[in-house]
Amino acid sequence: MKDIIKIAWRNLWRNRRRTIITASSIFFAIFFAIVMRSFQIGTYKHMVKISIESYLGYLQIQNPDYFDDPSIDNVFEFTLEMLEEITKTVNVKVAVPRIESFALASTGMLSKGVMLTGISPEKEKEMSNPEQKLVHYAVTDKAIEHLQQKIKPDVIELLKIHNNTSFSSAEKLATALDFQTEDSLILQTVLAQTHVASGYLSENDEGVLISDRLSKYLKVSVGDSIILIGQGYQGSSAAGIYPVRGIVKLPSPELDNKLVYMTLGNINTFLGLSEQVTSIAINIENTDEMYKTETVLKQTFENTKTCVKNWEELSPALKQQIESDSVSGILFLVILYVIIFFGIFGTLLMMISERMREFGIMVAIGMKKFKLVLIVVMEMLFLSLIGIFAGMAASVPVILYGYYFPVKLTGEIKDMMIELGMDPVFPFAWFGDYFYIQGVIVFIMILVACIYPVRTILKLNAIEAIRGK
Repeated sequence: MKDIIKIAWRNLWRNRRRTIITASSIFFAIFFAIVMRSFQIGTYKHMVKISIESYLGYLQIQNPDYFDDPSIDNVFEFTLEMLEEITKTVNVKVAVPRIESFALASTGMLSKGVMLTGISPEKEKEMSNPEQKLVHYAVTDKAIEHLQQKIKPDVIELLKIHNNTSFSSAEKLATALDFQTEDSLILQTVLAQTHVASGYLSENDEGVLISDRLSKYLKVSVGDSIILIGQGYQGSSAAGIYPVRGIVKLPSPELDNKLVYMTLGNINTFLGLSEQVTSIAINIENTDEMYKTETVLKQTFENTKTCVKNWEELSPALKQQIESDSVSGILFLVILYVIIFFGIFGTLLMMISERMREFGIMVAIGMKKFKLVLIVVMEMLFLSLIGIFAGMAASVPVILYGYYFPVKLTGEIKDMMIELGMDPVFPFAWFGDYFYIQGVIVFIMILVACIYPVRTILKLNAIEAIRGK
């Protein structure tokens, strides 16, 4: 066996050009398949994270009628004992009570329909964590105008590019403006002029947090007030004036256009509720165990006037979008694999055709056909391993870069995606099963392609092969 391996390895480099062409076709197949799949899976996970994990929750407990009729009348009684029971369930990471309703927000001549979300400020830190998303710096026309005479023109141009953009930290603003250490004095000047005094809600706060894009539409800032008008519990009227404590920049463009946070106590007063909520949002540790966790929670609360819904039921549009995009991605991979398979098969045909005389002579001088088959198969295995491992190695830096520095769309495409309610950011997925599966698939394809040379050698007529017939 050792001699067969040695002969197969030497045969590869007898014709370096043929070997490099074949290995390259396998290399590019693996490289593009892994990179494309990483991009796809990373995009799906990002979509789920910004829409589900950072707000909606993988599971929710609701009134059975709330899903079909999301009215404030379809609430259920909430107790701390219920919350403790949920958090004790295996695989539950965090559970937070919420009250969600709709109202008209108005400031002067401007008004817009908004989604009111009543939260427990401390508990919500473990879920969507609005405090971490508070806007602390905002580049505005007014800020740029004040900075015109204080800083260099090239920095002003950068600020104009990021005009009407909000940042949750000084580090993010510095990165966007590409500031270096030596620019610290300029950075401090910019930070002082663009600072926004956003604050978080306390448990008994009577103010609100408003999403970033909504604040720009209504032209309100921290310290201003907004008027909320809506319908309360059992048809009662709901209206009030609320000071804006802070502005929150949400990753989901859809939510960022309409969300207003209030405390549970504040929204209870506004809607006329009493110890009632519309949902309990739940995040889980292992998403693969979501259905199992859902079943356990259903059994726990089967004797109460509640039901358990998973994110696929709560957001069917997102599920369908991911499924349809996944099918198209897999179809593209299948087409890529078919092209590569025939490329490898064509190379094999050429190799067998060129070496028929060689095979005939080897059989004529006494080599068994079985050993000859082993040598040829071993050659193909070496070729496949070279191409597969080279392709996997080349994809690693691309995936790492795409994971830590996601693709961010700009210009008109960015605006179009935001209008569609999508985040214009496309990260790559971390290494997982997809990384190895592509190599296994190509390896199986090569083994299938080896059927032809094996069959040809076993049926070989040495005399005809030597004569070139």
